[in-house]
Amino acid sequence: MTPTTATTPSEHTALPARTPLRGRLAVLSVMLGIFSIVTTEILPIGLLTSIGSDFAVSDGTAGLMMTVPGLLAAVSAPLVTVATARIDRRLMLCAFMLLLALADFLVAAATDYRLVLVSRVMVGITIGGFWSIGAGLAGRLVRPASAARATAVIFSAVPLGSVLGVPAGTFIGGLAGWRTAFVVLGALGVGVLALMLLVVPPLPPTQVTRASLLRAVLARPGTRFALLITFLIVLSHFATYTYVTPFLERVTHAGPALITVFLLIYGAAGIVGNFVGGALVTRRPRLAVSLAAGLIATATALLPVLGRWEAGAVALLIVWGVAYGAVPVCSQTWFARAAPDAPEAASVLFTASFQATFALGALTGGAVLDHVSVSAVMVLGGGVAALVVVTVAVAGPRSGSLGVRGRR
Repeated sequence: MTPTTATTPSEHTALPARTPLRGRLAVLSVMLGIFSIVTTEILPIGLLTSIGSDFAVSDGTAGLMMTVPGLLAAVSAPLVTVATARIDRRLMLCAFMLLLALADFLVAAATDYRLVLVSRVMVGITIGGFWSIGAGLAGRLVRPASAARATAVIFSAVPLGSVLGVPAGTFIGGLAGWRTAFVVLGALGVGVLALMLLVVPPLPPTQVTRASLLRAVLARPGTRFALLITFLIVLSHFATYTYVTPFLERVTHAGPALITVFLLIYGAAGIVGNFVGGALVTRRPRLAVSLAAGLIATATALLPVLGRWEAGAVALLIVWGVAYGAVPVCSQTWFARAAPDAPEAASVLFTASFQATFALGALTGGAVLDHVSVSAVMVLGGGVAALVVVTVAVAGPRSGSLGVRGRR
């Protein structure tokens, strides 16, 4: 099929001058923007108990801080792509960074938990909007020969958010209070906004992706299968990882400092998994996603047994970190192969499905935690991850067929 896009003659003019230095700085600013977004989105995992106790809400209710941004990001990703298709991308990036900074400052000043949730709505809109625009900009910020490297730099912000952002935020929260952690994030957002205004050139839109193209890509069998495996594996991960801090506190009996170290180790393992998964999924996508899901299933299911001891907990967190580090790149690759003729549409569907399941996972895990136990959350997550392995083995399209089946 032919992608449903439109380009006007004026859009070919006024393309930004791409000097090497300015291009690198522009890429850096987008990477820092995504780093700020990722850190803001998942920081409540490390501060969940502290925030919940301050507002006298249960850990499950506090988990709404993870659910709300995911739901809003899932909705805003396609809506922003369609609604802002003719607006300068630089302007949109700056607008979303301002919204993120305001959200961080709002949660830091909140006197009621409802204000916290309002700030998380703002975070969700930022995630869907910034990712839809920023993820594919590398080729417009640097020369073509450097585009692949620039894309890798931008996406490195995702594991860096886990490795540096969350442990640092958790450390600041333990040292000076969780509100201070969000103040620091808000200041970072303002700094990134200033950098973008200085170094990101005007970026007039070059294509208009219509809603009809999103619907057409969604109708493909390869896309629907990518949605299924993404749903299962992300549901498993965020139903469990959202509540890893309560688990480490109640079952492992780890203190705040040790939990920070554990999260740092987990994040470092995630970087390893990101590169390993990226290398494997290009050659053997079925094996890559099955291996990641199988390791997540093993680690989470064994945590209630071996996680009672610090050594067992950290060993399983390393396995879990490596496994989940491979998940985003595996999932995105399946979407891209299902729609090689419509990469932006594939990216939007990936973002929307990932974030929606992110939210549902946190909500499901919170319900199990409040009504059963934190160990039951881990066992349930392990069972869902195991379903991915079975699904890929029974119904998964073979390597190389992802971009062909369902092509119109």
